[in-house]
Amino acid sequence: MTHEVVVIEGDGIGREVVPAAIEVLEALPVDFEFVAAEAGDAVEEQTGEALPAETYERAADADATLFGAAGESAADVILPLREAVDSFVNVRPATAYPGVDALRPETDVVFLRENTEGVYAGHEDRLSEDLSTLTRVVTSSASREIAEFACEFVEDGRGPDGDRDEGFTVAHKANVMRETDGRFREEVLAVAEERGVDADEELMDAFATKLPLDPNQYGVIVCPNLAGDVLSDLAAGLVGGLGLLPSANVGHDNALFEPVHGTAPDIAGEGIANPTAAILSAAMLSEYLGHVEEGQRVRDAVEVVLSDGPRTGDLGGDATTDEVTAAIVDRL
Repeated sequence: MTHEVVVIEGDGIGREVVPAAIEVLEALPVDFEFVAAEAGDAVEEQTGEALPAETYERAADADATLFGAAGESAADVILPLREAVDSFVNVRPATAYPGVDALRPETDVVFLRENTEGVYAGHEDRLSEDLSTLTRVVTSSASREIAEFACEFVEDGRGPDGDRDEGFTVAHKANVMRETDGRFREEVLAVAEERGVDADEELMDAFATKLPLDPNQYGVIVCPNLAGDVLSDLAAGLVGGLGLLPSANVGHDNALFEPVHGTAPDIAGEGIANPTAAILSAAMLSEYLGHVEEGQRVRDAVEVVLSDGPRTGDLGGDATTDEVTAAIVDRL
């Protein structure tokens, strides 16, 4: 079976790490058909659109999409792309690997971030020279949908260590945002109770203190949109940086995969970007398309190379993007 994968390199180091991820995918015994598409600052300069309609339609029609990064036009690219694949949850694992100088080497968590609502729903206005407003949107239906996904996620053993009895933690701020986070909290905990899945809860500010102090107390964390964005970046600081964090934007019949990092303009074009996050995103793509063993092989190869080297400069080494990619392919 051939899987059509739309490839959008985007801007900055996206044009370096996405080809690295494709090289790894091509080393697998899987039949991928890669379809190139454009989005980001560069294409906006040329066409006036950061996300051309053709790219949107290709992502919507493909089996999956692999995306790099966008610069100033990021909000105009990634939010519509997530809509194109009907994504309702953003899966962001943060794992410390052997050989990486991690602040908390015991860290192994997965964030499940609601991907359609909250303050990212786009209801923002400038009402006067002095006043701007932002409307936060939370629905019971979207909250229950991510809760169902979270229950299936832990029931299938996809959390850290594959522990089906672990359950998950809901991180929220319902003590202040009583109607919005209150609704999110109530619905997620209700679904967990209905399905017999263990679920505890934590105020997100308390979570931001407790996670760095003792990452072992958490496994799978379910968050509203903004909280999931911020807290997963906090976790990146514990494991060695954003260059190690992949992500998946999962919909009902489609998905978009991307490294969590941005365009890194300070090193773009120098050939020294860390391709790990993009390659791990490709591993998640492989697993999503049903090739679980192949995805795990990529993950295992990445882990060995992170442990033994070569490593890029952000991880204390001096290797190039190509050298790290070649080492991972060789391990495969």
